[in-house]
Order: sequence, then C-alpha cells, then structure tokens
Amino acid sequence: MDNTENRNLIRQQIRATRRALSNEQQLSASEALLQRLTKLEKVKEASRIAISLAFDGEIDTRSFIDWCWKNNKQVYLPVVHPFSKGNLLFLHYTSTTEMTNNQYGIIEPKLNQQQICPVKELDLLFTPLVAFDKQGNRIGMGGGYYDRTLAPWFEQQTGPYPIGLAHDCQYVDQLPIESWDIPLQEIITPAKRHLFIAKK
Repeated sequence: MDNTENRNLIRQQIRATRRALSNEQQLSASEALLQRLTKLEKVKEASRIAISLAFDGEIDTRSFIDWCWKNNKQVYLPVVHPFSKGNLLFLHYTSTTEMTNNQYGIIEPKLNQQQICPVKELDLLFTPLVAFDKQGNRIGMGGGYYDRTLAPWFEQQTGPYPIGLAHDCQYVDQLPIESWDIPLQEIITPAKRHLFIAKK
C-alpha cells in the first residue's frame, strides 16, 4: 500500500470513528475542550481568533465561540476562496452573520469582502484535522487548504499561531506524511494538551 492509499485508509477509519461518537460523548468532549481552551494564555491574550464549525463528527466548537463573544474576542470562520483554488479566506463571524453551504456541504459565512481579515492579522488559528500523531503531524480532509494557510507560519513564523483541535480518538501512533504537510506544535483534545517540538 502506497502513502496515498494509506493516508486515505486512515482518513476513512478516523472519520468513521469520529462520526460514531454519541451525542453524549460529543457534548462531553465539547465541554472538556472549552475548559482547556479558556485556560490557555494564548487564548486569553488573543483578540482575533479563527476557528471552524464542526463538520463530519468533528469536535463541537460552538460553546467556545460563545465564550469568545462574551469575552470581547472577534471570531473568524474559514471560507473557501472563490477565485484562488485551494485557499481559504477568514471572515468575521457573529450571531447575525448570514451563512451558506460551500461546495463540500460545510456551513460558512456568505462572502462579504468587508468582513475579510487577512490571515497575517489573526492572532490564533484553530486548525481542524482528521488525524494526528505523536510528532504533531496532521492530515486533513485532503484538500490542502490548511497546509497552504499555515505555510508562512511554518517557514517564517509569521501569521497566527496554529493550534489543532481534535477528539482523542483521532490520535494515531505514526502518520504517513508528505512533503507539503505542515506539522503543529500544539494540539488540544478533550483529555490532553499535546505539545510537540518545532521542526522544519
């Protein structure tokens, strides 16, 4: 089995495991995640926080978003770029933001150029993922959107500090990685704050 087949198999297995979590397990995970995130110094210091809404069994971030609003932090959601293939925009998100479904069936803010925040002006970027390993490697859904978004931070330490978010069941011992994969220094799950050694 080659790398691509292996990665796709891991994606299928982890996504199925994630989707199989019960409502009770999801609620418990979301509450535990909220407790961990609100204690982070980087969260306390941040003004502009990018995060995604849960999709395909991902850990629910709505309670954390509510906390951000109550604590005067601006929240930004990813939007698939309409012209630049494989790239993301980040739009200001409030309780009254008009939402729409993108081509993947993921809910995102309706494109409004006045609400776009340049990535370099974000403080924190919470990154979704499908699976992660003991070295901080991650694989996503396969589109490479976040690898492209995180490349400036990885190469030059510019832009928002990225933190991965995941259920504990999304951990695997070792991922088959590719040259374009961007590893993370930090991943938060309901049970643990995972810290990794920075590498290039």
